[in-house]
Amino acid sequence: MSKIKVLVVEDYKPLAETLEYQLNRAGYEVLRAADGREAIQQAKLSLPDVVFLDVDLPVLNGIEVCKQLRMDPATKDTLILMLSALGEESDQVVGFAMGADDYVVKPVESYKVLLQRLKALLRRREPTVQQTDQYAQLGVIVDRRRFSASVNDQVLQLTKSEFKLLETLIRQPGRAFTRAELVDAALGEDTLVLDRTIDVHIRALRKKMREAGDFIETVRGVGYRFKE
Repeated sequence: MSKIKVLVVEDYKPLAETLEYQLNRAGYEVLRAADGREAIQQAKLSLPDVVFLDVDLPVLNGIEVCKQLRMDPATKDTLILMLSALGEESDQVVGFAMGADDYVVKPVESYKVLLQRLKALLRRREPTVQQTDQYAQLGVIVDRRRFSASVNDQVLQLTKSEFKLLETLIRQPGRAFTRAELVDAALGEDTLVLDRTIDVHIRALRKKMREAGDFIETVRGVGYRFKE
């Protein structure tokens, strides 16, 4: 059975070497790139399963790298875990909006936890949903068979997590979901998350939905619901 391939994109050599060591020790095959352009070339050539992507990179920054990987059919489904010293919520929103599957703030305090987050990402990876169900509410349509969503016939470019969140909410309009329930539904019950991870995903989803984002209502002290 072939090893899972991880591309580490990091220009700070000591961190890149430490990540490579930890990943090799855990049984992963590791590739490295030190700038954004090299990262894209490596990803297209080697087709890694996962990319550990630094945001502050020379030549092309990590946000642009993520965007380009998501636009390429060969790499659009590659799992991307962003590593960044930028820890503000707005920075994480941008990362998730560009298609990142997870976002870790540097410095990395525990490589054991980081490896568990990688395992959780890999467990979340599933084939495209095959059911023919379609849900529609207030001009928002979610088609599970096509794995697509639209607002007033305008297709939304959603990440897998954003799609699952929207699907979960729209299936039961008016019902308030707790953050824990949304983590289980959209990210997987075995995912290691911080309390505000769902809030970051919801903020990114609302932004993509534009005016229709107001249909996702905040329920104070509970979580979120889709407007009836």
